[in-house]
Amino acid sequence: MKLQRKNRRALALGALAVSGALALTACGSDDTGGNSNGSGDASATAQAGNIDCGDAKGQLQASGSSAQKNAIDAWVKQYSAACKDVQVNYNPTGSGAGITAFLQGQTAFAGSDSALDSEEIEQSKQVCKDGQGIDLPMVGGPIAVGYNVPGVDNLVLDAPTMAKIFDSQIKNWNDPAIAKLNPDAELPDLKIQAFHRSDESGTTDNFTTYLQAAAPDEWKYEPGKSWEAEGGQSAQGSSGVAQQVKQTAGAISYMELSYAKDGMSTVSVKTAAAEPVAATVENATAAIGAAKVVGQGKDLALELDYTPSAEGAYPIVLVTYEIVCDKGNKAESLPAMKSFLNYVSSEDGQALLADAGYAPMPEEIITKVRDTIANLS
Repeated sequence: MKLQRKNRRALALGALAVSGALALTACGSDDTGGNSNGSGDASATAQAGNIDCGDAKGQLQASGSSAQKNAIDAWVKQYSAACKDVQVNYNPTGSGAGITAFLQGQTAFAGSDSALDSEEIEQSKQVCKDGQGIDLPMVGGPIAVGYNVPGVDNLVLDAPTMAKIFDSQIKNWNDPAIAKLNPDAELPDLKIQAFHRSDESGTTDNFTTYLQAAAPDEWKYEPGKSWEAEGGQSAQGSSGVAQQVKQTAGAISYMELSYAKDGMSTVSVKTAAAEPVAATVENATAAIGAAKVVGQGKDLALELDYTPSAEGAYPIVLVTYEIVCDKGNKAESLPAMKSFLNYVSSEDGQALLADAGYAPMPEEIITKVRDTIANLS
């Protein structure tokens, strides 16, 4: 068991912490990516004047979190309109694969929905000359629990019930535990089809950390990027589980909010607050605003409370980090990386997040991120 995870469990809090050529650019409607370097529209042109390209040029290779892919798409569209000498190639392979690629020196930075653990920080010293990998929180938002139950539009679940559903202990939608939380709903006699990620995923890490923190008696599995519970079905990437929910009657899964669209219903979570809390950007921001920086030195890993009692604080929150070397970044990619990350952490870059279904970082956190990026070497 990793030391960092032990510390998180002891606090009943969660730390929101690829091989081959990366020829895919960050654009498109699914996890396979696509070219994002087309000409910008009027909005892109308007913002392009606020982007400092500096000496940036060439290809910027990155991979990792599929949860932030829609944010990356929006950023790359704007950035490419200004910095035409840079091609940003982001491959949404999942957080685990992204960290692996970064630790093997294949990418300039990784996107991860979990902060680096102590073992990964130690490994990073092999690729970060005279430095180490650090976590820069850049994207926030709720992990929505999407479902497809005909005739049920406003489903409420609490952590113990969700834990039993995803552990195959509750198998039918008209189960008494679900009915108790939804007295006005006409729950069908329909088998539950619970889907989880097949790839190593920071979304899985955060979701299972929530289940363990908020339902420790019901969820007996160690949180992590790989799914450990019995039963259920799996799909690749955030888009994969979202697609399964859309097309499968009785389905339920967890995904970043921007994937829970096109009419998909999402669960409102019963917490210690008086009213169940919906998965919205605003409600996620309420939770992220209480986050604490727990990383050491330049590392800005965050710690969140997964059992909030405040009204309107959505408890299943994901923070995606851009993982970089504090020192020892490759000279050929450093200017482009700093230019791009300067933009995405800027006021303009963060302002794009809400429209894409994400929560901007609180000002006190993103200010520290900007200062850290300025000193990367």
